[in-house]
Amino acid sequence: MGDTRAPMEATLPVHPEAQALLGALAEAGMPPFPQMTVPTARAATKGFLDLQGEPEPIAIDNRRIDGPASRIPVRIYTPDGAGPKPLIVYYHGGGWVIGDLEIVDRPLRTIANRTGAVIVSVDYRLAPEHVAPAAFDDCYAATEWAAAHAAELGADPDRLIVAGDSAGGHLAASVAQAATDRGGPAVAAQLLLYPVTDFDFSTPSYEENADGYLLTRGSMEWFWAHYLGAQDVDIDYLTPGRREDLAGLPPAFVATAEYDPLRDEGEAYARKLEAAGVAVTAKRYDGMLHDFLWTLGATPSGAVIIDDIAAAVAAVGR
Repeated sequence: MGDTRAPMEATLPVHPEAQALLGALAEAGMPPFPQMTVPTARAATKGFLDLQGEPEPIAIDNRRIDGPASRIPVRIYTPDGAGPKPLIVYYHGGGWVIGDLEIVDRPLRTIANRTGAVIVSVDYRLAPEHVAPAAFDDCYAATEWAAAHAAELGADPDRLIVAGDSAGGHLAASVAQAATDRGGPAVAAQLLLYPVTDFDFSTPSYEENADGYLLTRGSMEWFWAHYLGAQDVDIDYLTPGRREDLAGLPPAFVATAEYDPLRDEGEAYARKLEAAGVAVTAKRYDGMLHDFLWTLGATPSGAVIIDDIAAAVAAVGR
């Protein structure tokens, strides 16, 4: 397994690029999410687009596919080159409340071009309009659709990968578990980028990074409250890190950021997968903040994650 560490205090200072980003956000006066309405928070999220650099050219197809409750918008990225290609189904982050196809458009263009994979980006239903498990249900349905339409997409169904950042990483882990339990679709690998895996605000990384590092403990409490609504956490696939039996799950790449409340739960999940016999590559990105995939124009040192994702995709099917 890669660089997965036990819960511990951060060992390196915040990267200068990340520190500059924090300073710019503070100067802009962006309030924390708990002080915003949901519409205001969604609008504020668009500001991350200015932190992502120029979009790479790639073939894109916007569609709507059948979902469990309504038609699900998806965006399909097809890089140049002969197929069949690896197939990534990607779920964006945003605490199940914010985010959309646009917020991950530029990162996914880069990932598709670097990996040579067809990517199906899923615009699942958001909370609080649609509480748990609506997002999960949409993501699972979209994964089934992608597997069934792999040949049409120029992709290899035997190299189906589920992936996502933050809440999207949570959804990817949950879909991988459900697909294993339900006998399909066959998931070859999971890419979990600083994922939510548990409902626990008391880990050391939550204590160390409660405030001041982009994602706060208060924001995560706000996200969870909207996603759960009046429900408790006793919902299937809601807390993938609490699952007792992880044997038989697909190989995983688990990325965590040093200055992130979610760091410890992501690393704990990687260790638990490895203990269950799952092949795991895990890496902590020192000095980085949560959601640095959304800010690579401002924190280009974090772009090494693209290389690591490409390596993980290249390993699928070997």
